[in-house]
Amino acid sequence: MPPVPTMLGSTIMARAVAHALPLSRLPPTQFSALCRGISLSQSLAHRVYSTASAEAASLPSQAPPTRSRFRRFVGFTTLAVVAFTAGLTYQTSKSVSRMMTLSLATDEETLSAFVPHDEFSKEVNDYIRNHPLAVSLRNDPAFTESRPHMKIPEKLRARTLTGGTLAGPDKIVAPPLVFCEEGGKSLVSIFYLGPNLCGHPGIVHGGLLATLLDEAMGRCCFPALPNNVGVTANLNLDYRKPAMAGNYAVLRAETVKVEGRKAWVEGRIETLPEDGKEPVVLVEAKALFIEPKQAAVGSDDRIMMQDEANQTCRLCRLSTT
Repeated sequence: MPPVPTMLGSTIMARAVAHALPLSRLPPTQFSALCRGISLSQSLAHRVYSTASAEAASLPSQAPPTRSRFRRFVGFTTLAVVAFTAGLTYQTSKSVSRMMTLSLATDEETLSAFVPHDEFSKEVNDYIRNHPLAVSLRNDPAFTESRPHMKIPEKLRARTLTGGTLAGPDKIVAPPLVFCEEGGKSLVSIFYLGPNLCGHPGIVHGGLLATLLDEAMGRCCFPALPNNVGVTANLNLDYRKPAMAGNYAVLRAETVKVEGRKAWVEGRIETLPEDGKEPVVLVEAKALFIEPKQAAVGSDDRIMMQDEANQTCRLCRLSTT
């Protein structure tokens, strides 16, 4: 098929004909035929363009294949879980390592660290320290006496719950006096609960009693764990009697079972016995504590840092001799 002249070609042809042959010299019949030919060529060119455009539009588009939504969801979820697990593991390891390397006061130093705020605080402190129960435990070589809240550095102590927020006049007036049996076997804590620790008027809030048990029961069993640290996995409580505010109380805890990184503890809070009276049990508890896997890593880091410090001291001595 001979090529069809395009619109541009037909226009050029018309101009060429006009220059080569003046239109005024053509007979009427030839002039009409020439105009019809130019018009026909332009119409054919327009049809060719229209057909090509239609064919191009009718061709199916070759879109690149896309991944399914389910596969994308699984990929994003897997990535998020891996990132979260890695971050949690790193932060836990860092926190445990920081706790293991923190310099704390000795048990003996904590006994003289508390300074009473007022005359009533001094009275409470003296009563706790000189109570017959405290004297008997102090004379038992199996127990170690301390005030654990006073081991926390002062700046950090203000941010803790029982050692800072809930401590002071009309609250936990004096830091609890704690006696720990060697090997994490048992614990006895003596304290005073003021009137500003109530849920109902005159009755100490049950949540505070649960917090005191949680802390003391954990402190009781930590020495029985491989790296002397753990977290609460489970805590069950049975409230027996209302704990009246403005009274002394005794917390007793006992480690009943230890398996690897797990320790089971039982405890209770009761009234401080006076004048030969039998104590009244206020609340009983059972708890499970688990040592984090990263605790061993923190212990290794602490030993390594201590070895490096000892080596540095030896080098310093050699350089001065």
